[in-house]
Amino acid sequence: MHKAAPRHALIGLLWSAFFACGHVSPALAAGVQINLIAADGRPVADAVATATPIGAVPKRPRERKSTAMDQLNKAFVPQVLVVESGTSVDFPNNDSVSHQVYSFSPARKFQLSLYKGELHAPVQFDTPGLVVLGCNIHDSMVGYIYVADTPYFGKTDRAGILRLDQVPRGRYRIQVWSPSIADEPGSMSKDLEVEESGESAVSFRLRKPLRSVPQPRPHPEGWDAY
Repeated sequence: MHKAAPRHALIGLLWSAFFACGHVSPALAAGVQINLIAADGRPVADAVATATPIGAVPKRPRERKSTAMDQLNKAFVPQVLVVESGTSVDFPNNDSVSHQVYSFSPARKFQLSLYKGELHAPVQFDTPGLVVLGCNIHDSMVGYIYVADTPYFGKTDRAGILRLDQVPRGRYRIQVWSPSIADEPGSMSKDLEVEESGESAVSFRLRKPLRSVPQPRPHPEGWDAY
């Protein structure tokens, strides 16, 4: 006759089976804090920050996601949107006037014919990179979609800080971007080792003053082909 296994042994077996099914132990994930400070010492808000795994770091399962970039008061809202590659973006026009949204960016070229409301189907962004948006009717309108090849991303808050949770341990390339940053892109990237627990931090201090947001390029010949 076999004796019943002790209760603590059964619990241990259940936890072993749980992790063997692909679940990551909470002890193997940590937080990452990214700080962005301007040359004059003020925090930089609304800047994109990403943590891209280097080497064999487990990624979160990629899901097909959707979000939206609205148009209000002749402006894109939000002006800067960051999404993971594979995300579909709606472009509703809740403004009082019609708009014609377009992009010439290599990461995603498209145009939406003149409209108001929610006339067009979502646009999918599969290629990582920066997509600059404009309106064929209102040249002052400019928007940005930053397509990230990582699930670990966000934008800095008013204190110039972004906190990422549940980042698996490993080595990451931390990058920050904003249309207002005039520093060389190479200086906006740092590598960071994320440990099993606790919080890792990385800071960026700009050397050049923030610049005004640039406008979309003039419409090239044959832009209606996009």
